[in-house]
Amino acid sequence: MELGKQHLMKFNQRWQLLGYLEVFLYALGFGVFTYFLASNILIGLAVFILVLILLLLIKHPWSHNLNTTSTYIDAHVVEASFSTGLLLQPEESLSNLARLQRYKVSLELKTRLGAITPPNRVKQASVVLFSLVFVGFLLSKLGIYSGVGDVLNSKPIQEHIQFVATDTLLKESVLPKITNQVITVYYPTYTRLGNKTITEPNIKAVVNSSIGWRLQFDNSVTSVFMERIGESSPMQQVDGGYTIQQSLIESGFYSFKFKNEDGVEFTSDLFSLEAIPDNPPEIEVLGLEQYTHFDFSDTKKIQLQSNISDDYGIDDVYIVATVSKGSGESVKFREEKLNFNQTILKGQTNLSLTKNIDLDALKMEVGDELYFYIEAFDEKEPKRNVARSETYFAVIKDTVSDQFGVEGTLGVDQMPDYFRSQRQLIIDTEKLIKDKPSITVKEFKFRSNELGFDQKALRLKYGQFMGDESEMAEVPTEIETDKTGEDHNHAEDQENILKEYSHDHDGENEHNIVAVQESEVVEDPLHEYLHNHDDPEESTLFEESLKTKLRKALSIMWDAELYLRLYEPEKSLPFQYGALKLIQEIKNSARIYVHRIGFDPPPIKEESRLTGSIKDIDNYRKTESLELEQPFKSMKEAVMRLEKIIQQQDVFLEVDKEVFLEAGNELARLAIENPGKYLNVLQGIKQIENNTARTIGNFKSVQKGLLSALPQPKQIPGARNVYTDEINSLYLKQLETYD
Repeated sequence: MELGKQHLMKFNQRWQLLGYLEVFLYALGFGVFTYFLASNILIGLAVFILVLILLLLIKHPWSHNLNTTSTYIDAHVVEASFSTGLLLQPEESLSNLARLQRYKVSLELKTRLGAITPPNRVKQASVVLFSLVFVGFLLSKLGIYSGVGDVLNSKPIQEHIQFVATDTLLKESVLPKITNQVITVYYPTYTRLGNKTITEPNIKAVVNSSIGWRLQFDNSVTSVFMERIGESSPMQQVDGGYTIQQSLIESGFYSFKFKNEDGVEFTSDLFSLEAIPDNPPEIEVLGLEQYTHFDFSDTKKIQLQSNISDDYGIDDVYIVATVSKGSGESVKFREEKLNFNQTILKGQTNLSLTKNIDLDALKMEVGDELYFYIEAFDEKEPKRNVARSETYFAVIKDTVSDQFGVEGTLGVDQMPDYFRSQRQLIIDTEKLIKDKPSITVKEFKFRSNELGFDQKALRLKYGQFMGDESEMAEVPTEIETDKTGEDHNHAEDQENILKEYSHDHDGENEHNIVAVQESEVVEDPLHEYLHNHDDPEESTLFEESLKTKLRKALSIMWDAELYLRLYEPEKSLPFQYGALKLIQEIKNSARIYVHRIGFDPPPIKEESRLTGSIKDIDNYRKTESLELEQPFKSMKEAVMRLEKIIQQQDVFLEVDKEVFLEAGNELARLAIENPGKYLNVLQGIKQIENNTARTIGNFKSVQKGLLSALPQPKQIPGARNVYTDEINSLYLKQLETYD
């Protein structure tokens, strides 16, 4: 008979849980609404907890017990016959008839209670929740109650700027106090932020903003100045106050200084000026491969989709497309500016643009190449920020052109047109390194291996040009290892099936004009009429140095491919740059060689050699003294002076004020990018300089700040003897721990 009571207890627990859920949904709705309104998660959390506690006290869902549950079931389950209360009474106190009725009710509840839902308002609470979230989100986006968030999130307004007297003997002087201080930030017009009045002396504003200060004192003062990183500017007296307005070009620090009627000088604390940079636009190209290839029969169109965003507004966006026609020395370029399909409205912060680039409309033919990128400008004044996307490539394949030059042509024409390919590999490798954190390991290895294959293909192309026909043959079944670690010719380690029909550029019989017999040496009958590649003076294609450079480039390409295959593109990149450098040198040398063979200098007259007078020629000697640049000299000197003062080996002297002044200026210049980081250190230096806090604690704090701000010296590789043991290592570790 206890089974029926268990059903009642489960129903009662469901009733309580639904009550708690209803209260939670109501509280969550009000909390999220407050968060959107105030833009402060702590305030939203506080409202959530407050409403939750209040509704729990009103609803008290824990008040549902077995008696109320029994009454509810009797009213809603006809089969219970108002006998559910029998399940709550001890079985010993019931008559036989009551026990029979209890058994009957227990069986009915077993089948009926599962279909009955306890009374609740969960659906109503869910509707209220989603309504409050939607309304709060809408109000947040529209900015109707943005002032509420500004008020709630604003830091406690600092009291008026405080001043202290500099080093003086007139301690009884009355300190003038500021009765009113107003700081106005005039943002650049293109930002559309307008003007903003603040009271917080630590200022953050967009670069090129104009900032105005107005100070009013309770007593008459004279000579009010504003100091910014060593520059002192007088403030103008207007309507009983002192005003000044300056442009925020770069981050820095500032303070105020004035004198009272007694001539006592007072100075304020240091405050930070942080110039928020206007970043260039951000360009995102969607779903477009960096390399696109078209066959002649394909529809030669590229669908370009991009998202452009800027922090304050976009001024102009377009596509720069360059069409390349021809090859080698006869290549020609044509650049065009393409507009997007959409109209660019100036001042928008986000744009979604599309463009269908038709290669036929650009009058591209077979073998032509297209390079294009997106260029975007913002509205920054006086000079716009510019951003450009990565360069994308498209080519119409030429399937009928011969890839190889004809023997006997001019040297520069024989040079293969693959100089850009190594650059492309470098671009792809750098892009892979950049994308490594955001892609999977499988994709990273796949792309690295593909780049290794492309590097191999490029190497084989140059190998063909060098005469390594065997490198295009089948892969050898066995690979020998060069234990010495020196470069070797891989083509010599395998049998070249085309040896009888191709040129042997590495042997003495370079062009394989006649067959080589082991027993006798056959004189080449065409020797007088063919190129002699072993003699640089007679070669009409390349000088020996070019061959050496090209062979060296091939060797470097081997290493570049190796690290790409090992999924280490970072190590492959230096080798790729080395190969590109050698290729460029070969290209430039080839051009110079053509010029050289076309010039026949006049012969030198033997009778005029080693003749003439040198009496009018004087010896030349130049003496110049160069001073070794010592960066942060004053900061280092200030650290040493502080060490002596802290160790009580010396006292603070008046000449030290100049040292600390220069040290403060050096630190201020060093802290331009992050003014708030060194604000306390600069304040400590100013206090030491003005004799307002020359204490051991301030000395140690300033010294530690200066040491942390000094750049670490460059590590110069070199051999040195360092004698350390376990005890010394533990000692150094303890020093670092308690530093």
